Amino acid sequence: MAANMRGLTQFIADIRGARVRELEEKRINKEMANIRKKFKDGNLDGYQKKKYVAKIIFTYILGYKVDVGHMEAVNLISSSKYSEKQIGYLAVTLLMHENSDFLRLVVNSIRKDLDENNEVSNCLALHAIANVGSSEMAEALSEDVHRLLISPTSQTFVKKKAALTLLRLYRKHPTVIPAAEWALRLVSIMDDQDLGVVICVTSLIMALAQDHLDAYAVCYTKAVDRLHRLVIEGEYSATYAYYKVPSPWLQVKLLRLLQYYPPSEDATLRSVLHEVLQTIMNNSAEPSRNVQHNNAQHAVLFEAISLAIHLDASSPLVGTSAVLLARFISSKETNVRYLGLDTMAHLAARADSLEPLKKHQGTIILSLRDKDISVRRRALDLLYSMCDTDNSELIVGELLRYLKVADYALREEMVLKIAILTEKYANSYKWYVDTILQLISAAGDHVGDEVWYRVVQIVTNTEDLQEYAAKVVFEHLKSPSTHESLVKVGGYILGEYGHLIANDTGYSPLEQFQVLHSKSQFCVASTRSLLLSTYIKWVNVFPEIKPQLINIFERYRHVLDAELQQRACEFYSLASRPDDDEVLQNVCEEMPPFPPRVSALIGRLNRKLGDTEDKRTWIHGGKEMNLERHANSRKATLGSGSSAAGTAAVTGTADAQDVMSSLAGLNLSSSNDQPDSSRMDGSVVAPRVAVGPSVEKWFSKLIYSADGVLYEDVQIQIGIKSRYQGHLGQLAIYLGNKISVPLTSFTSTIHVNDSEALSATFAKIPPNTLVPRTQSQQLLHVECKKAFSSFPILTVSFLAGAHQSISIRLPISVTKFIEGVKLGQADFFERWKVIGGPPREAQAVFPITLDGTGQLDLVRYRQVVSGNHLEILEDVDPNPSNLVAAGVLHTSVDGKVGCLLRLEPNREAKLCRLTVRSTSEDVAAEVLRLIEKLLRLDYS
Repeated sequence: MAANMRGLTQFIADIRGARVRELEEKRINKEMANIRKKFKDGNLDGYQKKKYVAKIIFTYILGYKVDVGHMEAVNLISSSKYSEKQIGYLAVTLLMHENSDFLRLVVNSIRKDLDENNEVSNCLALHAIANVGSSEMAEALSEDVHRLLISPTSQTFVKKKAALTLLRLYRKHPTVIPAAEWALRLVSIMDDQDLGVVICVTSLIMALAQDHLDAYAVCYTKAVDRLHRLVIEGEYSATYAYYKVPSPWLQVKLLRLLQYYPPSEDATLRSVLHEVLQTIMNNSAEPSRNVQHNNAQHAVLFEAISLAIHLDASSPLVGTSAVLLARFISSKETNVRYLGLDTMAHLAARADSLEPLKKHQGTIILSLRDKDISVRRRALDLLYSMCDTDNSELIVGELLRYLKVADYALREEMVLKIAILTEKYANSYKWYVDTILQLISAAGDHVGDEVWYRVVQIVTNTEDLQEYAAKVVFEHLKSPSTHESLVKVGGYILGEYGHLIANDTGYSPLEQFQVLHSKSQFCVASTRSLLLSTYIKWVNVFPEIKPQLINIFERYRHVLDAELQQRACEFYSLASRPDDDEVLQNVCEEMPPFPPRVSALIGRLNRKLGDTEDKRTWIHGGKEMNLERHANSRKATLGSGSSAAGTAAVTGTADAQDVMSSLAGLNLSSSNDQPDSSRMDGSVVAPRVAVGPSVEKWFSKLIYSADGVLYEDVQIQIGIKSRYQGHLGQLAIYLGNKISVPLTSFTSTIHVNDSEALSATFAKIPPNTLVPRTQSQQLLHVECKKAFSSFPILTVSFLAGAHQSISIRLPISVTKFIEGVKLGQADFFERWKVIGGPPREAQAVFPITLDGTGQLDLVRYRQVVSGNHLEILEDVDPNPSNLVAAGVLHTSVDGKVGCLLRLEPNREAKLCRLTVRSTSEDVAAEVLRLIEKLLRLDYS
């Protein structure tokens, strides 16, 4: 840049040649005066503007304030020359903050560069948007950036920059980006042939999916498919192999993305994922001598282990992971030890059994004394997560010993965790009191009020503990140096329960008073106020030391602190009343038990740890805490109606618990096939299905036939061939590309409204490209678990110029799982009577259409009934126009369900009566609904 502009080169040389700051400032002031004069005179060509703005940029980089050149930078952006445009964009991004008024002037120029068919201009504009990223710019240009990203004509490096620009805008202004609306189109780019584009888009989707899980659910299949192609099939170019590891950055992102979603119910996806994870672990079994290769391999491995734990903490893969992690926590590499401990904490947070981790408890405890503080912190987190009733005394004891020498940065967090573990896993209340008082003595200023508040609650609510607590706290107070938090605990407990030990040797009222009062001179006003409350309690129960106590109240009546003075005056007045006065006794009654409240310690710990950009899918603290967090997350999500609001509510749940909440209780002063979006069961809203006369006709015909066309337009044809046996079924879905270009980023997904009644999974992951003028087959396995009433929905999306998505109902009804049964006349009517009438009978009378000759269309009636897998029984009904049928519905959960049918058409009245009886009233109603709808249809 400077080589082409002699004036700029000379200016830089002069600045560098200045021996003292005063000479440098003098040279800069001279140059700035000259630039102002040139700009004021005007008539500058592009080269001169570029040169002067470059000098201004250099001055700004040196740290000097710049108040000139903004308008010239705006003008340079509009230049057709690259060198001038580049300087203009550089000046805009450096000199203008996001609230600058000048930015409004450059929006149109940036949009023009985004629209140009010139990748260099596109990239300069994207850089400016990402660097400045103002709210106004995001609102005005986010659509243009999105268009560049999805355009089939955009260069790969433009797509990469566009994806990262959108990510930047979303992080700064999430409400501006219509994330849910763009979901399918963005996810389709995960099939791009260039892995660089895929990495950038995956980064964007990771951010968007965290707040819009349902909208981006289709990315789960894409991520699994891409991992399979990378790890198993080796489908990547040599450019993206980092020390023989295929694109480790992309692998890590995809493995992390899968952890945002609950484990898939799809057996095919689970099988493919298992194969991928197993391969990754096998590849990392033996370390390489190449450090860079090991780093890449370990990055992928640790994320794979986290995903394996997320999918199923009791799987054999996790057993293999535990063995690998045991090796890593003893590694010489600090990074490997750190990641090993962190991943082991994840395992402890999800595992049903902690036994595999307890084998390495000694190594983990030794990690508390590691030379690296980050490793020490991870060791603390792991011990916190793997603690249970069996090892709690050992772990808490080790943490207490380490607390005395721990880093100040760790101490507050350690105190909270020790207090939580002590309370949660205490085998006896005496051990709890001993440990907490040791903690308060050792930690000192790092003990928050929540800790001693909680001790007071538990001692107050546990009558058997009160005498022991009074003795122990008295012994602690006798030590020469006592922290103020311990004085507070001692003041409360001795004030309430000191009378329980007053008759024991060494614990007389006078000794209690002398020990406690000797500490007061080193305490702040709030603690002294608490001690005055202790003294008034003693006035009531220890009359032998009443004169000393009244003397203290008298002295404190004249202090400057208003709170202390008020208490002293009130307590002096109470203590001076006659001995037989009941007011003092009533005021100084023993504290009643506190109502049960959740400990505020966990809320304090969660507030301290906070949330990160990348939301964790687990928290430290064992399986119970993670299950509780998951339950709170689900409640918050259902209450808010969206994933994003749910996440906010989850983090707020713990945060809302402050110190006083733990002491609360004191008086201190219409139905259809598609689910509705407002459903409170948390189910995903079904996609909107395609409609049309032909679509409805094809679908209805396939309800009572095994094969045929399900959907067809100018681009694609979808056909079905099916077979059923018992409660299982198999559909061959034929997808035909009717045009002369491939359908890329092809995705097929199945939405089942009630997964507990019906499961539908593809036999393998569908291919992502449909070759021109060819047909592809996908096998779908279905299982009927219970009776169901809604049809599964198949959604296919693809790129054919633009992104298109089609959702159609699959003709999988409950009658497909019925097997016809042959019955004689006597057997049929006997079973008919046994089942009886409503509610196990469903009946409907509806109009019918006669055929062209004015007769009943008995052939079609028989086709519909037999096509629904019911066996038509001959010679059972004396009326030849009537149809009688029987069948048994097979389900894997509810077993077999009998079903009988009578169809009675009337030619003269043009009406038909349909009666269905079944041992299940739901089955009767559903069979009636299906067959009635088919018989009402007029195909003439």
